[in-house]
Amino acid sequence: FARMFVQVCLYFYCKCLWRCLKFVVRKLTGQCELQRICYNTKPGAARTMKIEASLKGSKSRRLQTSVNVHPDAIEKTIDDIMELKRINPDVNPQLGVSLQACLLQIVGYRNLTAEVEKLRREPYDSENPQHEEMLLKLWKCLKPNSPLKARISKQWCEIGFQGDDPKTDFRGMGLLGLYNLVYFAEWDTEIAQQVLCDSLHPKYREVTKKELSQLSKAEWEKKKFDKAIGYSFAIVGINITDLAYNLLVSGALKTHFYNVAPEAPTLTHFQQTFCYLMHEFHKFWIDEDPLDIMEFNRVREKFYKRILKQLQNPEMALCPHFAASESLINM
Repeated sequence: FARMFVQVCLYFYCKCLWRCLKFVVRKLTGQCELQRICYNTKPGAARTMKIEASLKGSKSRRLQTSVNVHPDAIEKTIDDIMELKRINPDVNPQLGVSLQACLLQIVGYRNLTAEVEKLRREPYDSENPQHEEMLLKLWKCLKPNSPLKARISKQWCEIGFQGDDPKTDFRGMGLLGLYNLVYFAEWDTEIAQQVLCDSLHPKYREVTKKELSQLSKAEWEKKKFDKAIGYSFAIVGINITDLAYNLLVSGALKTHFYNVAPEAPTLTHFQQTFCYLMHEFHKFWIDEDPLDIMEFNRVREKFYKRILKQLQNPEMALCPHFAASESLINM
């Protein structure tokens, strides 16, 4: 009964009291909610997410659907919003610019999610020359001094695939997994090659008395290597693609993208985020010092929760070298 009473009160508050409160505030300030958000909240995720929530929560169907328009219709949508809210664009010229930036980000995030989902659903086709070309590019970027002897080869295991034909490893993430790996290897080549090297060649380290007292001989034999315990580079890359995908479709990456993309976030932004996650996971794996590869799921889940917690901060930008541009700051 108590739970039902609370739900009724919340419903009454959301449907009646909150709308009345907004009406009173508008009369007192002479500004609608969209104006107050744009004028009192700095650009970035904090502003865009408030604008998105305000539009979706509006009683007007036109405002609710404004977050789903085609990018080419955004300017017309801004005019409709200004007209519906009875805002004079000549008196409030900056408001239209700010709303347009927010809508570009909101619509762009939706379109990016659809584009990523399309790539994820497209299976790798060994009969497709473009797919094959991308796969061979991955090898050349990661192993430039070691020619691939054959398309079907045990050499693929050297970059972390499970068998002699990588196409079977892309089933979970489809082409998206390959796109991300190739982007990482091509644009962050030095880091990608170093991560691959670490995953293949862990280094020996000295045992401490404390560790020796806590571990059995068999356990120490597994743990006596450097903290970079080996793992399958390509398989982990596909797994981190899955992690990035889940962050995207859940909406968690809105904080990051709304802070780094002055307009619509693109597939490149997503791939840059993947590169960051790969590098950060590698460091996190080393710091966690797992006993063996069987601890991968535990470490991945802990890493995922850490990223989620970081993204709860509305000012968070995961990639420091993709900070918000001056055009966003001045908007």
